[in-house]
Amino acid sequence: MEVWIYNQYTDERETIAVPETNITIGRDDTNIVTLKSPFVSRRHATILFENGSFFVECLGVSGMTVANRELQSHTRHKLGYGDEIRLGEFSLYLMQPSVKRVSADQNVSSPRKRVSEVEEEIHTELLGRLNLRVTGQVGTVDEKLVSLVKRNVSELIDLKIEKIDKEMGVYIVREYLWRTVVMEVNRRATGRLMYNYGFEETDLVNDNYEKVIGKITSDVLAAFPLQLRRHTLKEDVIKIEAGWEEQLEKAYKLITPELYAYIVKRLLSREIEDIVLGYGPLQDLLEMPNINEIMVVGKDKIYIEKDGNLHNTNRSFFSTKIVESIIERIINPVGRRIDRSTPLVDARLPDGSRVNAAINPISLSGPTLTIRKFASVPFTVDDLIDFGTITRPAATFLKACVFGRKNILISGGTASGKTTTLNVLSNFIPENERIITVEDSAELQLHQEHLVSLETRPPNIEGKGAYKISDLVKNTLRMRPDRIIVGEVRGAEALDMLQAMNTGHDGSLSTIHANNPDDTMLRLETMVLMAVDMPVRAIREQISAAIHLVVQVARMPDGIRRITHVSEVVGIDPNTGEIVTEDIFHIPPIDGAPDQVAELVHTGYLPDFIDELVRRDYLDIEVFT
Repeated sequence: MEVWIYNQYTDERETIAVPETNITIGRDDTNIVTLKSPFVSRRHATILFENGSFFVECLGVSGMTVANRELQSHTRHKLGYGDEIRLGEFSLYLMQPSVKRVSADQNVSSPRKRVSEVEEEIHTELLGRLNLRVTGQVGTVDEKLVSLVKRNVSELIDLKIEKIDKEMGVYIVREYLWRTVVMEVNRRATGRLMYNYGFEETDLVNDNYEKVIGKITSDVLAAFPLQLRRHTLKEDVIKIEAGWEEQLEKAYKLITPELYAYIVKRLLSREIEDIVLGYGPLQDLLEMPNINEIMVVGKDKIYIEKDGNLHNTNRSFFSTKIVESIIERIINPVGRRIDRSTPLVDARLPDGSRVNAAINPISLSGPTLTIRKFASVPFTVDDLIDFGTITRPAATFLKACVFGRKNILISGGTASGKTTTLNVLSNFIPENERIITVEDSAELQLHQEHLVSLETRPPNIEGKGAYKISDLVKNTLRMRPDRIIVGEVRGAEALDMLQAMNTGHDGSLSTIHANNPDDTMLRLETMVLMAVDMPVRAIREQISAAIHLVVQVARMPDGIRRITHVSEVVGIDPNTGEIVTEDIFHIPPIDGAPDQVAELVHTGYLPDFIDELVRRDYLDIEVFT
């Protein structure tokens, strides 16, 4: 048995092995669980095992809380595994011996773990040499700093290299060659380099060895029918991954002992540099095109979403402080902060990838970090057609609607592809129009020249200086916009957005969380009521006058994100008083095959504004046939 102890004041955790009967808890050292606090009695409680169940009995005068229930002195409560026992500033949990902890201890001898231990030693000594802090920014990443880090890392690796045994070396070679192959695929497909801090120490690079590694990489790529185009990058990497073991066996024949030692040193150097200069063990994961999401739970768990499934990478950080350092490195450049008074933060990476971080006291699992990656090269409408997200007729219709300045809401669930769809539709806006975007975290990737991007700001440490979405939407009306794009409507800003759409700012776009077009209308009503108390009828009239189209996006059972509805907001039903939507395109259900997905098709309904689009030569009516 174990008792997990968490101190709310000091943020410290402790695990104590205890017997299965008569677990005494109190301030005196004679107790099995000792809690040094003036709010805890000398003998405050005891945990008993009776008739196959655990009970906690309160002995202290001040009482205690068990599973959010007040327990008075000399009373008892049945206790389950994981129930919180609160005494003063302490939270206690009775737990079975942790299976996860046992498996983690058994995994210490794995090559990956042993390599990580060597890297931790190198990192610790590097901090001492360069007088760097574990947390926070290392300073400006310039040529002098990078050169200094690389040189010292190289010297420290030479001192630790004898700790790398054969199994560790094999792991390192596999990892290094895989990253090199993916880097080359990415370079050929996009013309963009990965793992680049802007400087490379020539004295650490051996040209002869690099030529052999280059040959291995070229041979691997030549073995697969790769398209090497930016929108096929993910598929190319999946092909290589499927045949990787066979290619690796061929590569081993070219690796001499000298090249082996060179590769070991190069990977160790790169991983230490990533911790000091980049995002640590997340660095290469961020670059991998077939990884969609990265999830960090404490310092010991890093998960990824790949091909729609979650995988444990078996990677870890050296310490909680380094996780916090990476979080700070991400949020500081975008003006965000995170500390015990503000333990939650939303931010973004330079490429627009979404970042959410949580630390103690909110996150009891340690610092957590969730990164939803964005494509390094923005998708086009042709990409969405190739992916099966939309059909060409529906894409042509939506393009005409953007040209025709129709107000469009993109609706869908979490991770359904709303922002990607908004990006694609936004890129239909003509170059000669002034676009103003409003977002919580700037994620949109628009190519137009006349673009103004506004981003919300949280309050400063004094609780002042906050700018919400609603504040920014109001301000856009004073900035002479041709188009207003709101990244996501989720609250009182819905009223300001509707008023903007109803006062001459046609052609606006936004996203919203909802399951279908009808739910979208109900969500908008609720959001407007959050801003102002007005009759529901008046709200519905504003919505029906402002919104022309709802584009519904969903993630289907096959893992592909598809547009399931393109619906017109027709008006208000005179009988029910509710907003009516009519599907222009939809995905019909397949009778008898609920797991199969049909194609987006025209329903036969033509929107009221179709004559306008045809008359202005934005659309050919034959697109519906």
